[in-house]
Amino acid sequence: MPIQVGTDTAKTRKTLTVGTQSVAYYSIPAAQEAGLGDFSDLPAVLKVVLENMLRFEDDGRTVSLDDIKAFAEWGEKGGKNPREIAYRPARVLMQDFTGVPAVVDLAAMRDGIVSLGGDATKINPLNPVDLVIDHSVMIDEFGNPRAFQMNVDREYERNMERYIFLKWGQKAFNNFRVVPPGTGICHQVNLEYLAQTVWTDEDQNGDHVAYPDTLVGTDSHTTMVNGMAVLGWGVGGIEAEAAMLGQPISMLIPEVVGFELTGAMVEGTTGTDLVLKVVEMLREKGVVSKFVEFYGSGLDSLPLADRATIANMAPEYGATCGFFPIDDETLRYMRNTGRDEDRVALVEAYAKENGLWRDADYAPIYTDTLSLDMGTIVPAISGPKRPQDYIALDKAAAAFGDYIKGERPGKKADAEEKTEWTGEGGQPAPGDIPGNIGYHNSYPVEGEDYELHDGSIVIASITSCTNTSNPYVMIGAGLVARKARELGLNRKPWVKTSLAPGSQVVSEYLEAAGLQDDLDAIGFNLVGYGCTTCIGNSGPIQQELSDAINDGDLIATSVLSGNRNFEGRISPDVRANYLASPPLVVAYALAGDMNVDITKDPLGQDQNGKDVFLKDIWPSNQEIAELVEKTVTREAFQSKYADVFKGDDKWQSVETPDSLTYDWPAASTYVQNPPYFQGMGPEPGKITNIEGAKVMAVLGDMITTDHISPAGSFKETTPAGQYLVERQVPVREFNSYGSRRGNHEVMMRGTFANIRIKNEMLDGVEGGYTKGPNGDQTSIFEAAMAYNAEGTPLVVFGGEQYGAGSSRDWAAKGTALLGVKAVIAESFERIHRSNLVGMGVIPFEFTGNDTRKTLGLTGEETVSITGLDTIEPLQEVPCTIEMADGTVKEITLKCRIDTEVEIDYIENGGVLHYVLRNLAPAA
Repeated sequence: MPIQVGTDTAKTRKTLTVGTQSVAYYSIPAAQEAGLGDFSDLPAVLKVVLENMLRFEDDGRTVSLDDIKAFAEWGEKGGKNPREIAYRPARVLMQDFTGVPAVVDLAAMRDGIVSLGGDATKINPLNPVDLVIDHSVMIDEFGNPRAFQMNVDREYERNMERYIFLKWGQKAFNNFRVVPPGTGICHQVNLEYLAQTVWTDEDQNGDHVAYPDTLVGTDSHTTMVNGMAVLGWGVGGIEAEAAMLGQPISMLIPEVVGFELTGAMVEGTTGTDLVLKVVEMLREKGVVSKFVEFYGSGLDSLPLADRATIANMAPEYGATCGFFPIDDETLRYMRNTGRDEDRVALVEAYAKENGLWRDADYAPIYTDTLSLDMGTIVPAISGPKRPQDYIALDKAAAAFGDYIKGERPGKKADAEEKTEWTGEGGQPAPGDIPGNIGYHNSYPVEGEDYELHDGSIVIASITSCTNTSNPYVMIGAGLVARKARELGLNRKPWVKTSLAPGSQVVSEYLEAAGLQDDLDAIGFNLVGYGCTTCIGNSGPIQQELSDAINDGDLIATSVLSGNRNFEGRISPDVRANYLASPPLVVAYALAGDMNVDITKDPLGQDQNGKDVFLKDIWPSNQEIAELVEKTVTREAFQSKYADVFKGDDKWQSVETPDSLTYDWPAASTYVQNPPYFQGMGPEPGKITNIEGAKVMAVLGDMITTDHISPAGSFKETTPAGQYLVERQVPVREFNSYGSRRGNHEVMMRGTFANIRIKNEMLDGVEGGYTKGPNGDQTSIFEAAMAYNAEGTPLVVFGGEQYGAGSSRDWAAKGTALLGVKAVIAESFERIHRSNLVGMGVIPFEFTGNDTRKTLGLTGEETVSITGLDTIEPLQEVPCTIEMADGTVKEITLKCRIDTEVEIDYIENGGVLHYVLRNLAPAA
């Protein structure tokens, strides 16, 4: 379908000729010459948004000349002008965990528009949508040559209902493509293949138009492609669906923080070490809802793979995006990954013509800046609970000891600190824990000749888009494995090891370098192409290990090359999780224990009983670079992506129905028709005040979307498990919350059900519990249903950074379906706030010095919020809190409905209801 662009072509629409190509484009310098303002000193990332305004100006709908002029005022005001604008990304990227519910919503909207007397084909993506199936593979099998095929077989067994549904969607909807299972992780496929940096398409007049490649994605790490100068960020599925259906994204012109990189990386450090320091610095700086743009002389020596690693973790440092402008390295990467030469030439010419090129003179205006000399970077990890908890590697063992002291406050040190292993050959003896011995627990493992203790590493996983897209750290991991193998080292027997590359290209170059054999030899066999451990699909650990951990109340650990390490995310058996580079993941698998200082303690002994240290197996930067140059080739990318949408025989054999609307299988426990549009009338309602609401949960700081809507496994004793058991689903087939996101019944029951969430209404209780109407402790789901039956609205209280983490829309959908009308917190993370509004739930922030703690909230209160019937964006409204003893507190809340269009969304009951009513025929 042609793109709809503005019609005012005289001022800014120009023609660009590159070789034999001739394309129209919207010129920022021409807009400046036309007197619309001075845009010359804007950051490149903001010029991308400005071009979007130029292209859609005077389209008769949403963009005005004043919107364009506001960008010049942004610079005049020192990088601040929070004007509301309507932004239209070029395309949408999805993964299957968030993509399945999005397609479910589209299918339900087709039913909804038919019931309103409309045409089902009106519900169709207007922009290109790519869905990559990458979140479904679990690590059931590991450490042997059969692992990959066995995991793939189990993936299809578990997920056939979902795959049938997605293949139906590919046939039923226009502009919708599916990348089959076993191909790679969506962000890596996007970086290596889908992204073009400069996009081209036909407009409504049939003219070929070039413009910056932009996207939104239903995964928070969509930001990874910013490393290739493609502006993209994560949104909830509901916001992405609106974008697909032609709705602009309502946003404020953002502040842009400039992050200057100088110097160069030193020997022995990796891009992972760099990004962990960047995350720490930017979290401390405070960049939530801001753009970050990287600049400075350090970029001259920073490979695009490292840039993508930094861009990937924008959600971890809280920014909307972490952008790198177009430069020579962008072009080099495009060529190396198989992009067409004509496209590369267009990117260079367009960037230079439209002011998006970074050269030695690049010095834009920023809202604020900070700087980092990359020569100061040292090896590091991050953990045990948050990505920003940066730890220099030589401090890691001591930091873990301090963490254990904090976790066991009632336990005293009853022995002198041990600093060495005492077993034969300097190996661990039972109960032998260096450092802080008295604070640790230990427990024997049935049938094994070793014990586990606090700090035993039971999962070591090379996983995630963040690092497996980077050949420097992947080749580095292979070389560590090679050197360890040559010396006779192996993983410790209690460590579950796995290798899940982000694309098939990774396997191609690891095999070309002969490194996959070395990785296999120490247990890092290929287990699948997907996110695996990083999103909780680590699979079960050995049952005897699980029993020892739980019976001994042990704090087991994991080390993964991912981007998230929130509580309860990686494995139900693991409480402390550390992010590390792939080479360090291999090293920690050899050590097997977080109490080991791997910078100075031996990792093991060679064939002659001689101690082997990390320095003995760590490759030089030159070794890594030479192998990357030799094995990471343009031909490998072209070969592996030649038939990217075809899939293997299993995918090709999946049969699907052929119909415009979906025939919802009544017995399906994976895909159900959601209730959002059932009984919906043609007219929106009005926003009403919240009267007499009860409190469902009082939550602390940094409550993540993993806490609100977990993605991992669940037990039969949970409300979700009971629902499946009642439908004769065996526990072995439960799969995960993430894979069940197409079934609202499962997901409602899983909302606020993270095993580590702590509701402050209860004393010391972890998990999804609250007090029901009778005051007794019960599950949040059961309490919510009881309150709903009484017609009682619900509210949730939270602390700072409420909704941090993933972009998952189910954190908002589940909240809405439980009957929550408002979430009141100290601050919100960007995506989750938007998702709540998109589902008709109103976010509020405390004002002044009020917090849940200063107000003394216990959850026994009754809450009323007024002023909503005349609400304006960002308006402050009165809130009355009736305490349990009958006293009343009057406070003021800031309503986080940020824009006028968001008021429309709330009035309609959500953004999809708004879109559906606009597409339906007039009554």
